[in-house]
Order: sequence, then structure tokens, then C-alpha cells
Amino acid sequence: MGRLENKVAIITGAAGGMGKADALLFAQEGAKVAITDLQEEKLQEVVKEIEAAGGTALGFKHNVASEEDWIRIVAEVVEAFGKIDILVNNAGISNATPFLEMTAESWDKTMSINVSSVFYGQKHVIPHMIEAGGGSIVNISSIAGLTGGSGTGPYTASKGAVRMLTKATAVDYAQFGIRANSVHPGYIETPMTAGLFNDDRMTQWALSQTPLRRLGKPEDIARGVLFLASDESSYITGVELPIDGGYYAK
Repeated sequence: MGRLENKVAIITGAAGGMGKADALLFAQEGAKVAITDLQEEKLQEVVKEIEAAGGTALGFKHNVASEEDWIRIVAEVVEAFGKIDILVNNAGISNATPFLEMTAESWDKTMSINVSSVFYGQKHVIPHMIEAGGGSIVNISSIAGLTGGSGTGPYTASKGAVRMLTKATAVDYAQFGIRANSVHPGYIETPMTAGLFNDDRMTQWALSQTPLRRLGKPEDIARGVLFLASDESSYITGVELPIDGGYYAK
């Protein structure tokens, strides 16, 4: 029996990288997964991969910064699967623009995709979790949400906001059996970071900052997310879990 048997999960940003790894592992562990992304073609490939392995999945084209999209998708997931037990807010963008070069539009886009999406997801999923008698929310932040970073002010601000929104959610909704925790990946090899790590100097710098001296894989994050989503972490809420090869321990 899988660790998520009879659970229903929504995972955003699941067309590739960490979200895809989450979706594949969750389905393998018995969850029915509703996966969302703007990259519809890649998303449907993930659905087919899950189904080919005997799992159950639905894919939704989703602008996570749109409350209307959240309302629609949550309603369709509940109609299809009857409930929602797990929400993984994984979708996000990076932004390394220095403050003095940032436009208002760029700032707003970063906050909308990285922070407002988490708020909307929680707002529209939590009522269904209350109805189901509880649930687990896992919000993907970053090590940038734990430490300051040179030249990454907007991104750092957004990921710090995710961390603190998670804590507030944990306190407010514990009475309903709902847990909320944040995951803080370090330097992970994903499609979003491919350009970064194509530069050997950047790769060597990242390795020098990571005590385990390797870049992380999406699967490294997925295993931590699975633990927090499952009943194995039933007495854990409001915490941040760095999965960073020791970066934050320095």
C-alpha cells in the first residue's frame, strides 16, 4: 500500500522539474494527482507517463496568478475525485534583476506568480480540506526565503513571503486538522536553472557553497515533499525544510 493511498493531490508547475518529480512520486505512492501548468503539451505527457505506470492523473492548463483559474480547477478536481487532501504550491519563476533596474511590472509579475498563487491556492482549497477533515499543504519556497542574496531582491522577497504565509496558515488552520509546511530547495538542476548551470563558473560557485558538493535533483525535493504531504509527518506543521545539501547549515 502506497504512502498516499486514497489521497487526492493538486500539484502546480508540474510539466517539468520539481513539480513533475512530485507528481510521478505521488502517483507511484497511490495518490490521485491533479497537475497544472501553462505548458499544456508537456503537462499531458506527464499525465500519460503516470497513467502508463498504472496511476491516476488529470492535467489542467493553469495560470497560477489567476484567482479565476484556481476557482475553476479546484471545482473540477473536486467534481472528478470528490475531495482534496494535499496541495503542493510548486509553480514559480526566478528573478535576479537588481532593485534599481526592476520595473514595477516585473516586480508585480514576480509577486503574482510566486506569492499570490500560493494565497489563491490555499484560499480555494482549504474549505475542501476542512470538509474532508484535514489536509496537508506544502509550499515550495527556496533557500532564498531563508537567507539574503545579492542581486536577487524581488525573488528573495517573494520566497520569504511564501515562508511566512505558510507559518500563518499553519497556525490559523491547525484546528481543522490542516498542516502547512514550506520546502526550501538549494541549487537544483531543473529546466528553470539550466541556463544558470550551463555556465561552468556558476556551477563551481554553487558547489563551493554546498557542503555536500553536488547539485540537487528534482527527486531529492520530491522525497521531502512526499514526507510532508503524507501522514508520516502528522505532527509537523509550520516548519521550513531546507533541502539544500547543507547550504543553510553553514
